[in-house]
Amino acid sequence: MAGQPVPVPVKGLEDKILCIKDLEEAASKKLPKIIREFFNDGSTDQVTIHENHTAYNKYRIRARVLVDVAKADTSTTLWGRRITFPLCVSPAGMQAAAHPDGELATSRACAKKGVNQGISSFSNYSTADVRAAGLSVGPIDHAMQMYTLKDRALALRMIREAEARGCKAIFLTADSPVLGVRYNEHRNDFRTPKGLGFPNFGWTSEMIRAQEHGNTFVALNDDGHSWAREIPWLRSVTGMEIWIKGVVTAEDTLMAVQMGCEGIVVSNHGGRQLDGVPATIDALPECVEAAAGRIRVHIDGGIRSGTEMFKALALGAECCWVGRPALWGLAYDGQKGVEIMLDTFYIEFKRCMQLAGCNSVKDITKACLGVVRPDGPLARL
Repeated sequence: MAGQPVPVPVKGLEDKILCIKDLEEAASKKLPKIIREFFNDGSTDQVTIHENHTAYNKYRIRARVLVDVAKADTSTTLWGRRITFPLCVSPAGMQAAAHPDGELATSRACAKKGVNQGISSFSNYSTADVRAAGLSVGPIDHAMQMYTLKDRALALRMIREAEARGCKAIFLTADSPVLGVRYNEHRNDFRTPKGLGFPNFGWTSEMIRAQEHGNTFVALNDDGHSWAREIPWLRSVTGMEIWIKGVVTAEDTLMAVQMGCEGIVVSNHGGRQLDGVPATIDALPECVEAAAGRIRVHIDGGIRSGTEMFKALALGAECCWVGRPALWGLAYDGQKGVEIMLDTFYIEFKRCMQLAGCNSVKDITKACLGVVRPDGPLARL
């Protein structure tokens, strides 16, 4: 209006990261198109990757008031050690395509912020180097992500190396007997960027780039995997905990219980495998009910705020894992960018706890949530 002050943007704050959406946008501007689409896209029509995030919108927080939250504690326990808050970084592969320091920077950031990390089989740095990078900063635990490999000797070497370096668990990725159909990888003839190897497999850049990305996976992975074969074999060769990553049903949760696994990660591979499977937050309640406290239940996929972390914990997850936000942090500013990502989640999560009237992670229960109904009134869970 005439005569009123005109707002003037403050210089230097144009790219300030206030939320994970800001980080995604800033990182995506820095990434080459072929890498950006490899990281950010899902399979076929991308229904699942979209719903992984939007499915959180149906839940509302039943906040309690006049609760003393001055000493609210966000910490929780994982693998016998307290972590700062219930969020860890998922085993996302090829992180050096986002920043040259890749998994080393992520490990250092996780250690600095007091959380844990999963190491991808497709890490651009060895398990030994990733572990050493984190431990150079402070205490950190790692899980080793594995596929069901055709080459059992190679799988055993990777397991032995993970054990020797102090990894706590195997995350067996069980949702990938074959690779999901990702249109942009075919359109772009995606290949691992020049100069990046997969040392956990002993593969150099030249070996990898000699064939298309999908063919590399087909040559490596065993689509003849099964519960009856994989879990007993893993149990026979390692004392590490065995977790199944990629569970979205009560039936598979019960199988994990029956096979004596220590935990599951409710996950749909970030929407990169079978399109049309449930969003992980929608799959979580039936998995928690089936687990019935007999195994631990974690979740990943689509979590983009501390409030969404809160909702996942209220529905029964013990811990949340994020993959793409770490890649965006790396692309934005290496280790510092991953630290910004973790700080953003932490600040949002603690503030959500306090505003909801929760003083500890154990206070976050179903009673904290309602679900939006078409006829208007909020339904309590």
